[in-house]
Amino acid sequence: MINRRIALAAAFAAGVLGNVSGAMAQDWRAKYPEVVFARIPEENASSITDKFQPFVDYLSKELRVKVTLRIANDYAAVIEGQRAGTVHIGSYGSASFARARLTGVKTDAFAIEVNADGTKGYHSVFFVLAKSPYKSVADLKGKNLGLVDPNSTSGNNVPRFELDKAGIDPDKHFGKVVYAGSHENALLALAQGTVDVAANQWTAEDDSTLVSMLGKGMLKSADGVVMKKEDFRIIHKSEPILNGPYAYLSDLPSDMKADIARAFFEAATKDKAAFDKMYDGKKKPFEAAKTPQWDDTIKLIQFVDDLRKKKS
Repeated sequence: MINRRIALAAAFAAGVLGNVSGAMAQDWRAKYPEVVFARIPEENASSITDKFQPFVDYLSKELRVKVTLRIANDYAAVIEGQRAGTVHIGSYGSASFARARLTGVKTDAFAIEVNADGTKGYHSVFFVLAKSPYKSVADLKGKNLGLVDPNSTSGNNVPRFELDKAGIDPDKHFGKVVYAGSHENALLALAQGTVDVAANQWTAEDDSTLVSMLGKGMLKSADGVVMKKEDFRIIHKSEPILNGPYAYLSDLPSDMKADIARAFFEAATKDKAAFDKMYDGKKKPFEAAKTPQWDDTIKLIQFVDDLRKKKS
């Protein structure tokens, strides 16, 4: 009888402790029944939805809460969404993440994209049409420059830094400087002849916004002819730029952040199809990242900010 009572008491205690433990594990889900994941507008909204929705569905399954994909209208929208606490996970470019930190957004990097060759960077390039006579930026005096977004790394901050190194003031050198809003739009403007040169991102010969768009038949010349890779030429390429991070709000519960990070790191194994869909199969599994890795990018955007102040 005594042994039976001890056994029952032990079972009851184990059940109580298990329930307490389970309740604790569920605490963050009670407070955050929906997690918002926002992506910067590197591509048009339909392209991003097509690529990222399977991954967001995977996150919902792994985190056991609704995960909503929010495609930002511009780079600043991700920053402001995290500042307001309405975006829990932000997919950033290097410069937009640096801008977020510089302006006081409490966000922490936790994951970084890894290229097919194991590197973690890309380049800012200037594209022109291959049929054009332009061989260098100097040849484009008085012509139109297409940039991406004020908070784009490869589409604005690095190009301005590179031009300054070459002694070129874009607002004086070019006839017009326009912001297209996304990497895709900048290339569309170049293809259509709206701009004569376009800043963009380039990781490898088979990994760039240009290659992705060409693969979908998205680029057509002004007379409606579908364009090919040989219709474009790079006239300048920057030094490597660190890939942008995925970052969650700093004040999220620690167990929630751990669950988010784990889901990201296991994605390539648990749902390879969804992971490959995001990057056209050209990335390796996510790796852990730390916020200070982008300290140098803060210095870059401060430099670009100072350039603007000198002109005003």
